[in-house]
Amino acid sequence: MHRADLTHPNQSLQEKLEALYALNRHTPIDLGFRPPYVALLEQLGNPQEHLPPIIHVAGTNGKGSTLAMMRSMLESGGYTVHAYTSPHLVSFNERIVLGGQPIADDLLEGLIDEALVLNADAPITFFEVTTAIAFKAFSEAKADLLLLETGLGGRLDSTNIISKPAVSVITRISLDHTEFLGPTYQDIAREKAGIMKYDTPCIVGIQGAEGLENGVMNSFVDASVDKNVALFCAGKDWSCEPEGAGDMIFKTADGSSLHLPPPDLPGAHQIENAGAALAALHVLRDQFPLTEKAMAEGLRNVRWPARLQRIDTGPLAALLPAGWELWLDGGHNDSAGAALGVQAAAWQAQDGKALHLICGMKGDKDPAAFLAPLAPYLASFTPTAPDGVGKAARPEDMAGALDKQRTAILPETQDFSAAVRGIVSEGQGPGRILICGSLYLAQKVLKDL
Repeated sequence: MHRADLTHPNQSLQEKLEALYALNRHTPIDLGFRPPYVALLEQLGNPQEHLPPIIHVAGTNGKGSTLAMMRSMLESGGYTVHAYTSPHLVSFNERIVLGGQPIADDLLEGLIDEALVLNADAPITFFEVTTAIAFKAFSEAKADLLLLETGLGGRLDSTNIISKPAVSVITRISLDHTEFLGPTYQDIAREKAGIMKYDTPCIVGIQGAEGLENGVMNSFVDASVDKNVALFCAGKDWSCEPEGAGDMIFKTADGSSLHLPPPDLPGAHQIENAGAALAALHVLRDQFPLTEKAMAEGLRNVRWPARLQRIDTGPLAALLPAGWELWLDGGHNDSAGAALGVQAAAWQAQDGKALHLICGMKGDKDPAAFLAPLAPYLASFTPTAPDGVGKAARPEDMAGALDKQRTAILPETQDFSAAVRGIVSEGQGPGRILICGSLYLAQKVLKDL
């Protein structure tokens, strides 16, 4: 959590968010159900024991998109849905969705006040108190389901204090947060597999060649055996693939199939995320039935900002001449870079427009792993840095992953308007500009829309 996250139009609420932020400002992340967190939940009446049926989602990449698709399909089917996600992009309220709407300012403010009083200055962390507040809000508002996204990892994540979800979902595993979750794919997979609960089904999304070669599925299988979990795995128990012109097909090993539109989220990787979402809803089809029409409508209407989002409005879009495009993506690890590389190849085949990157990353990320898949497609690269996040990746480290004979390295700037004007003035003909590398960059763009 960073101070850049806390800007809020409600000044009183912003001051309270600052108070939450100060709780762990200088405290290293310590995963686990620590006594202050457990004590606060007890003081709040253990709200985690009084929640609607839960779909618990973990993974390195795709968990937010998968959750957004499940939410959109369930809401199209007439269900009332709570959702807990992180981080937020514009307003803190986005993290806690009650019955389809971000939590109201007055309710959030009251819950923060209550939690801080009950906590009585115990050394609780920002994410712990935020999760406790969310559980309290969810327990007091009626809904058919709660979609619950882990914050970091799974096994020791604050959300994993729930006793038993209706189904668990684990999306693609990548190398991220290795300082907390371990240095290898298998280490990270073990942590994510910690959300599996006894006798509860678990959806496993597509893991790709890297995951399969590095023991990810072994970690999932070992965890499932220990907990008698029925795994429902991509490629074995279900598949989701493009079909014909603009459609996709979801199939299960029991012989059922659905012909649906792809999700209204750009990128081929979103079809695999749609598959994980559909697999979870397939497992819950008796408890929460959905018509094919509702699923199709939900996929067409899904929204998940800063994931290959086209920016058509706002001050940056106004700087673009006719024929230029501006795109935004918050991805920042190897799998996210691979997905963007696939999209860059598709764009090049589509119309051959030059691709210009404005990229900034946190200092704990791996610029080479993220940028390597994009490097063959880049006409120019403009380094920048996320605001308010401490150490950022150095421009020379980011540029080191690029082909400098092919890619023009433009001056570093934190002024997106200047960057866009520079790219347009240097560019030959209409092109595409992609701002990427950090959700904190995405926040900066979206707050100006």
